[in-house]
Amino acid sequence: MAQLTRPAPASAGWRLARSVTTELIRPGDSDECGGELSGPGMLNPRSEDAAGQLAKFHTPEVVFGPGALAELGHCARRLGARRPFLVTDPGITEAGWVAEATGRLQLAGLHPVVWADVTPNPKDHEIEAAYQEYAGTDSDVIIAVGGGSCIDAAKGVAILAGNGGTILAYEGVDKVAQPIPPLVMVPSTSGTGADVSQFAIVTDTAQRTKITIISRTLVPEISLVDPRLLTTMPDDLNAATGLDALTHAIESFVSRAHNRLTDHHALHAAHLVTHNLRRTISHPLLAEPRICMAQGALEAGMAFTNAILGITHAMSHQVGGRLDAPHGVLNGVLLPHCIRFNAEADARPYVPLAAAIGIEAGDRPAQEVADEIADHVRALADDVGVPKGLAALGVTEADIPTMARTTLYDACLATNPRDADAADVETLFRQAL
Repeated sequence: MAQLTRPAPASAGWRLARSVTTELIRPGDSDECGGELSGPGMLNPRSEDAAGQLAKFHTPEVVFGPGALAELGHCARRLGARRPFLVTDPGITEAGWVAEATGRLQLAGLHPVVWADVTPNPKDHEIEAAYQEYAGTDSDVIIAVGGGSCIDAAKGVAILAGNGGTILAYEGVDKVAQPIPPLVMVPSTSGTGADVSQFAIVTDTAQRTKITIISRTLVPEISLVDPRLLTTMPDDLNAATGLDALTHAIESFVSRAHNRLTDHHALHAAHLVTHNLRRTISHPLLAEPRICMAQGALEAGMAFTNAILGITHAMSHQVGGRLDAPHGVLNGVLLPHCIRFNAEADARPYVPLAAAIGIEAGDRPAQEVADEIADHVRALADDVGVPKGLAALGVTEADIPTMARTTLYDACLATNPRDADAADVETLFRQAL
C-alpha cells in the first residue's frame, strides 16, 4: 500500500479518486429543461424563466496532487511576486512545511517574509498585526500555508492592504470594494475549503462572535493542494476538518442558491468524505484516502463558495466566536439536527445525497431517508471522536438566547432552504446541547 511522505520532496502522480455516478436531477426539477433552445437572434418566450437556470461558477486555478507544494515558487512568480508574505502558524512551522515552502520560494529567486502568529479562529487583532507586518516589509503577493485559520487571516491581510480600515468593517456581502493583492493558498487540512472560497471568517473579540465576510475578490488566484500536508494533522483536527467538508457538501447541495454545477461537486464531495475520513485516522500515511479527502475538501469548497451554506454554519459561527471552539467539531454536532429541521420542510433533496453517501433510498419516504442521513452523520462523528453535544464543548443554557439572536444576522442563514426565526434556532441549540 502506497504511503504519503511527510516534509520532503515527493513525486507526483498518485491516482485520483474515481467519480461516483449519481443522478443530479432533483425530484420536482424534471421540467426545468423542457422545451427547445432558441437560435441566434431569436427571443425565447420563456427567457425570463430560463434566466433562473443561469449559473456562475467561480473557482481559482488549482494545482492538485502529492508534490504540488514544489510549484509554489513558480506560482508566486507568475503573479508578480518579489517579496511574498507567507501567513502560517506555529504548528505548521514545527511540522516542517514552512521550511519547505520558503525553500521553494527562494529557489525561484524570491525573498519571502513569514508571519506565523495565527491562532485557531483568527482574531481581529491578529489580522491587524499581520497587516502591519505586511505593510512594513513592503511585501506583495500573499501566501497562506495552513488550515482555514491561516487562510482566512491571509485574506484579512489582503482586504486591509487593498482597502484600509479595520477588518470588522467588512462584515457581510460585497463590502470589499477595491482590488486586493494576489493570493496563493496551500491548505494543510482536508475540510475548510477556504483555499477556493469567497469567504473569510474572523473572530470579533469584543463581541465574542464570528463575522462572515463574503466577496468574490476573496477567491484566491491559485490553490496548491498537496495531500502530503494532511499527514501531519493531529487526529482531532483531521476529524474536525473532515466533518466541516461534509457539512459544506450537504449544506451547499440543499442551499437555495444551488445549481447543477455546484450539485455535482457537492455530491461527489459527500461521497469522498464519508468513504475515506475514517481510513485517514486508522491509516494516516496511506495515500489513497488522503488524496480522496483532499479532493473531497476541494470539491466541497468549490460547491459552497458558489452555492453558499445554511443554518448549520450560521449557528456554529456563533458558538465558535463565543467559546473559541473548533469549527468542524461544532458542525459535526449541529449538522444532524439541522438536517432534520430542514427536511421537515422539504426532504426531497436528501434523496440524491443518500445515494452519494451510500444509503439505499428505494421507495422509502424522503423524510425517512433524510433521518437516516442524519443518523449516518452522527455515527461518523462518533467514530472520529466528536462529542455528542455542545455541552461537552462548554455551551450552557444561558448562552443559547444570545447565540440564537446573533445567528439570525449570519450571512449563511440567507441561503438555508427553510426559514428560521429565533425560536427555531433556540430549539435547535437545545436539541444539540
